[in-house]
Amino acid sequence: MAVVRVVLLAGGVGGAKLAEGLQQLLGERLTVVGNVGDDFELWGLTICPDLDTLMYTLAGAASAETGWGVAGDTFAALEMMARYGEEVWFRLGDRDLATHVLRTALLRQGWRLTEVTAHLAARLGARARLLPVTDAPVRTRVLTDEGELAFQEYFVRRRWQPAVRAIRFAGAEEARPTPEVCSALASAEAVVIAPSNPFVSVEPILAVGDVRARLRALEAPVVAVTPIVGGEAIKGPAAKMCRELGEEPSALAVARRYADFIDAFVLDARDAALAPAVEALGLRVVVADTMMFDPESRRRVARAALEAVGVEP
Repeated sequence: MAVVRVVLLAGGVGGAKLAEGLQQLLGERLTVVGNVGDDFELWGLTICPDLDTLMYTLAGAASAETGWGVAGDTFAALEMMARYGEEVWFRLGDRDLATHVLRTALLRQGWRLTEVTAHLAARLGARARLLPVTDAPVRTRVLTDEGELAFQEYFVRRRWQPAVRAIRFAGAEEARPTPEVCSALASAEAVVIAPSNPFVSVEPILAVGDVRARLRALEAPVVAVTPIVGGEAIKGPAAKMCRELGEEPSALAVARRYADFIDAFVLDARDAALAPAVEALGLRVVVADTMMFDPESRRRVARAALEAVGVEP
């Protein structure tokens, strides 16, 4: 069988679910490029929430209850931090903490984030290749009606309640995609955009250097899977952000955001009536059930994405 190389651009729980589905079909033929805009420092540790969610999910170690963190984790270290009077709004489990301690130590030894991520993912048993989009620091900043907030401050501590006025990605213009990411895109037979939040999971990847321009120039087809179903986000604040930023919260609005670099779009069956409008953007449309609750449904959505670009797993 011919080697099928697929690149998935992803972040967050929705992206991790599709990554798992694609890994079931493709194994090591899948490369996942992860968002680093969520990264931040806490208690001297470098924490990469989106990369870790992707890694734990690909390795079968993610919590089934939350979709993030490590299954069966305990929180003794966090409880001790609280006893010391520290604010513990960001939930770091004990097993999860080991990831951040080791990552920080390796980075201080001079390892690139790409190298650290590959090491951790391999040790946990992920079959797909996981790459940060860049080794440079990129930080998502959210301008709200209560001022500018670091992403984790907005998303976790404030539970995404402040109204969003604008979003910027500090360091993205100066950052460059890694050689590994550039090589993966250049050799891809297809690229998939995960059903991740367009504003804070996908856009930080596209904003790094010339990533968006590279996608436009690809001969390989690019497909996006909708993160909006029936006018609401499958998970998280994407629909709320749409409204606050003056866009309609719909799959069509997402397709418009990506229309300059994608060739196909996977629309949920509940939004099948939008298919003609999406097709009018010049995109091929595949209509499918895009809900992902278990390994079988994740595999089903992965098949729909591959079908949209004519790839046989």
